[in-house]
Amino acid sequence: LQNNDCGTGFAEENTSSEEQAMIKTAGNTYLASPNLSDFCGCSPGWSSAFYGAECFDSEVHSYLKNLGKQKSSESQNIDAKKVELEQLLMMETKNYRKTIKFYQKLLQKERRSKGPETKSMLPKLRGQLQEMKSKVQFLELVKKYQMMYAEQWGVESYVLPTVIHNGKADTMDMAPMDESSLLLYYNTEKHQCNNQNGVRVLQAGTPLGLMAYLYSRNAFLEGYVQQFLYTFRYFCTQEEFLQFLLDRISSTLSSASLDPSTSLTKICNRSFYILQAWIEDCYSVDFATNTDLLGTLKEFISSKVASLNGYGERLLSLLEDASARKSGSADLCSGVDKCKEESKEGRKTLHSLCKKLSEDVSRKNFYWKLSKGMGPIAQCQRERLHTGSAVLPKPSCSSFTEESSVSLARADEVGPVLLIECSAQQLCWQLTLLQQEVFNKCHPVHFLNSRALGVKDKCVTVPKAVSAETVSLKVCNLFLSKCIQDQYLLQLLKNADSISTWVAAEIVTCHTTKRQVSLLSKFLLIAKCCYEQRNFATAMQILAGLENLIVRQLPAWKILPAKIAEIMEELKAVEVFLKSDSLCLMEGDRFKSLPTIPSAHVLAMHVQQLETGGFTMTNGAHKWTKLRNIAKVVSQVHAFQENPYTYAPDFKLQSYLRQRITHFKDADISALAADNCANFHQVPAEKHSRKIQDTLRRMKATFQ
Repeated sequence: LQNNDCGTGFAEENTSSEEQAMIKTAGNTYLASPNLSDFCGCSPGWSSAFYGAECFDSEVHSYLKNLGKQKSSESQNIDAKKVELEQLLMMETKNYRKTIKFYQKLLQKERRSKGPETKSMLPKLRGQLQEMKSKVQFLELVKKYQMMYAEQWGVESYVLPTVIHNGKADTMDMAPMDESSLLLYYNTEKHQCNNQNGVRVLQAGTPLGLMAYLYSRNAFLEGYVQQFLYTFRYFCTQEEFLQFLLDRISSTLSSASLDPSTSLTKICNRSFYILQAWIEDCYSVDFATNTDLLGTLKEFISSKVASLNGYGERLLSLLEDASARKSGSADLCSGVDKCKEESKEGRKTLHSLCKKLSEDVSRKNFYWKLSKGMGPIAQCQRERLHTGSAVLPKPSCSSFTEESSVSLARADEVGPVLLIECSAQQLCWQLTLLQQEVFNKCHPVHFLNSRALGVKDKCVTVPKAVSAETVSLKVCNLFLSKCIQDQYLLQLLKNADSISTWVAAEIVTCHTTKRQVSLLSKFLLIAKCCYEQRNFATAMQILAGLENLIVRQLPAWKILPAKIAEIMEELKAVEVFLKSDSLCLMEGDRFKSLPTIPSAHVLAMHVQQLETGGFTMTNGAHKWTKLRNIAKVVSQVHAFQENPYTYAPDFKLQSYLRQRITHFKDADISALAADNCANFHQVPAEKHSRKIQDTLRRMKATFQ
């Protein structure tokens, strides 16, 4: 994604010509509503919420402007643009995929034979792959920009009171509204890259004003729509937002003309686009958890829209697809559109290939240098997985506490032996895959209003005896009282707590100090490997287990090798780094090429920090600048989910890890430690006997 200081000015300057180009066909006739083919993939995505107006720079606009032109004198044609862009993206992706496979074959050949010809060819091929990867990512960005068809139905700011007026049933008695009573702006300084004066930026607004601003020109391109979908629950319920959209559709659907320049047509079509974006991005957190909301929407579409507009059938199809995926728990993507999923399937494979390339190029680039200096993890700790696991099928998505084929008794018989025998690299990879299954099910909205769920700034956030269903909303609830909140964050944190407890339990149940030293070393190496691979969730979970009060007092720490013991300080430095800045993992371009799993508890604490303070101004308007910052922070959840880990799953090892975690998830560490003499500082028997004899001798002397 490109960053450009001129992004906001560019959006304002070029929207007029681009809008005219989008709403005209080759025959210069107007469209009554967008084609169903244009309906695919309306959600702006996380990048829109994160980058805002700077998501698309002038290079993207120029490239799209030249697409679909047979001659320089011909006007732009949206259909020609779509066809040419799809062909280019398909061709570049196909070539990139072939080159990646060729690169992997050469890499395997070089590892076997180490021939000079192969070794000299790899750097050149790696450079070509980076160029091809950049080209494909650029074309994907152009495609996302091209799919912003909703901007053609945006209205000017002075029309926004009309948006509210058209949805009112009692319009005759309604007093005229002024924009200043709905929204507050502040002016930015003049852009250096153009001759534009200061640009107005939204500062605050009433709930009605903020909902009406969804209809403003450039609301999609500026990132407002995506930011709104993440944060609207702070000032209105899902039912209120849905009713707002349905009222606008009802009041404009029958009277919308063929001329898209009329306000009624723009309001009607924009309402459908906003509704589609909401379904695509937030179905799992809004509609799937609220059957009444879903029923209201389906009833409205079936009775009032399906017979008059092509949108109706498409929206019902979207809802059916989303419901099927949610019930089957087979799809971890945020989108729910078939067209979008088909295009994402190819990109998912592409992301996997990109990941394999990135692993080879920059696997060793991320490590922490402390005052004493520690290099990256030793090469001997980077053993590869068994080749047999590569041919196994894809693992099913389930939480750590779910039952699998191996019985608990069998896992208990094996004990910690398998942990010691497996390499740190193997255990890191399989724990990362298990963590990814849980993380991919969460949504940015899950991290909002976590205080109301009882999440606090401490290691153990969720009591084991309390289930997610029994947690009551506290007085500190920041959402509206009638707003339904999905509590998946509690499950995510409980899984993290289970892993920390498992780490501590495995160590205190070792019956010899030598075995404890081996296990402490193994967990420290696993945590180091995890944070080097940007799996910060598992790394922090292991750190929490090692910092358990009982574990920290074990005698085994005193005989732990110095280099291994220093890893503990590295982990603490990583924890400080993660807590220092809410966007520290989004800096630079590493998160785009390397998979990342953040610490759920640390991210929730960052959001709580942003939620501190009032959400409204003295006049009652809600602070949009505050809500925009919150949306930017939580958007990184979807950013990380787009780039998954592609390690080969080892189902036998995963099953063993699941059972051990389940076995110890509710364990009392102090009780387990009390049953093991290796957890206490031992005094030699001969020395102890001599002390008793000396004491008795002194006592005898006092009586004589």
